[in-house]
Amino acid sequence: MDVIRHRGPDDEGVYSSAPARGDAPKPNAALGFRRLSIIDLEGGHQPLSNEDGTVWIVFNGEIYNYRELRDDLEARGHQFATHTDTEVIVHLYEECGPACVDHLRGMFAFAIWDDRKGRLFLARDRLGQKPLFYRCDAGRILFASELKSLLQVPNAPRELDPQAVDLYLTYQYVPDPHCILKGYAKLPPGHRAVWENGQITVERYWQPPYADTPERLTATADWSPDDWRRQLRETLTEAVRLRMRSDVPLGAFLSGGIDSTIIVGLMQSLSEQPVHTFSIGFPVKEFDETSYAREAAKKLGTNHHEYIVEPSAIDLLPKIIWHYDEPFSDSSAIPTMYLSEVTRKEVTVALSGDGGDELFAGYERYQAVRLAARLDRLPIALRKMFAWNLWQQIPSSGEQRSLPRRIKRFIAALGQPPPLRYLRWIGIFDREWRNKLYTDGFREQLGDFDSGGLLLSAYEECPDRDFVTRTTCADVVTYLPFDILKKVDIASMAFSLECRSPFLDHHVAELAARMPLSLKQQGCRSKVVLTETFADLLPASIQTRKKMGFGVPLAPWFRNELKELLIDTLLGDRAAGRGLFRREAVQELIDEHMSGEWDHCYRLWNLLCLEHWCRTFLDEPVAVR
Repeated sequence: MDVIRHRGPDDEGVYSSAPARGDAPKPNAALGFRRLSIIDLEGGHQPLSNEDGTVWIVFNGEIYNYRELRDDLEARGHQFATHTDTEVIVHLYEECGPACVDHLRGMFAFAIWDDRKGRLFLARDRLGQKPLFYRCDAGRILFASELKSLLQVPNAPRELDPQAVDLYLTYQYVPDPHCILKGYAKLPPGHRAVWENGQITVERYWQPPYADTPERLTATADWSPDDWRRQLRETLTEAVRLRMRSDVPLGAFLSGGIDSTIIVGLMQSLSEQPVHTFSIGFPVKEFDETSYAREAAKKLGTNHHEYIVEPSAIDLLPKIIWHYDEPFSDSSAIPTMYLSEVTRKEVTVALSGDGGDELFAGYERYQAVRLAARLDRLPIALRKMFAWNLWQQIPSSGEQRSLPRRIKRFIAALGQPPPLRYLRWIGIFDREWRNKLYTDGFREQLGDFDSGGLLLSAYEECPDRDFVTRTTCADVVTYLPFDILKKVDIASMAFSLECRSPFLDHHVAELAARMPLSLKQQGCRSKVVLTETFADLLPASIQTRKKMGFGVPLAPWFRNELKELLIDTLLGDRAAGRGLFRREAVQELIDEHMSGEWDHCYRLWNLLCLEHWCRTFLDEPVAVR
């Protein structure tokens, strides 16, 4: 509990079940909790139980429809001792058992101990906003919100999982249910688990309904574009309204992009007072969005807070490594941490626009997917030309974001099957680079493991839709929970800030999944349905602006202020002694980047984060901070 105090600085509690008695022993249980007080500040102490103390819960998250659920449960005879959303889950479990999750509208990771049955029930929200690690060990189960809690257990094993390392180098994160350490696991989004009689059973209870095309659904088969827009407005407005329930100060992140501006606009329409909005800016113009955020705040009439920060990877790297538990190399975690820190100075809860890009085809790469799909219609002989090395002759600078470099990346992958092509576009180290990087001994440990299987299986969630929609589906079940939502949860909770995302309401997500692509993407325009539905909330400049992203200048950092740290860390004996990577391959990466021949900044950041993670979590005991 102490090692995750940042997730709950306001209160703590422990429950221990009675020891086994009689001839039929049952498992014993201990539950511990750290609380960030949001609802019912005085009465929401956890662990919390039902009326007779036979069902106990520890719960991280928020149930936004708890008032409606409570009314129904009270009508069924359940008695409440608090006004919390937590107690609603307890009584709903009594009424429905594990099916209780089907009725919850929110973000959650919780554990329920059913003392009558000697059963532990674990559950995680549909889209994966709240984390849950666990380990089954010698007839017992250990679980926690963060891996570092489980590593406080005496003699907890800490051995790298080779498959998790390979996945991390491919995607920049370790996807669920994998864990970076052998013997540990993460409960995936939309899953629940029951531990009983020394055995755990894990099952999926929800998945985004991309396979439910409008043509297959009577309710939406005849919808016009106006019908879709009207339903989207109603559903997202309701999602925002529910997420404004709070007994503590509440605000919103405002980047000046379409998604966050819509959320803030809906909040302001539902509020009698100006909404507190927060944005951060950078001295480097290429990464600064404050002018757009300022324009949105002025139009919507919010109480806007703007901060200019000088991002420092050297200062933040140890903090990021400790908080993220597993290797995680999405560099936008740096500005997200800065934003969370300044926001927490004013409010305890912040709404965000996370999920809008994945659900409504907002990323520029979806335009590339669409263009490539058209080129796939060319004769096979012509398509094979894309496999030639002619594309290498296109002049370009070494910068990853340069247009010539992006064109080369696009052309180079056109000769591959569409899912593998997309993997090449979004991946950090492709198979060729990983084979060059790994030592012989590490390759032997991997055997025939294929990290690409994660993305390929995600594509199979909706085999009959157009390929752009299938790609957005793949991102919704992989990139969104394993990267974006993990990034935001860890960064915000590092400063005891709760982040709520209305786009991730499962009613909104289900509507978006069933929506035809023609409403989301038209020509070179992305998120069309959002800009048309909420045009009254969006300044004209924001409706047409190019997506910037939330990044930091890694490439020049590695050639200047981070150069010494990079070389000392990655080429030193300590890193080489782990037996993972060939030093000469790492040297090649560094040399190509320093010369400007190639921009390897994301790959170098990936390796740097991994080595610092090893030093923090493998070489020394994980300390309480």
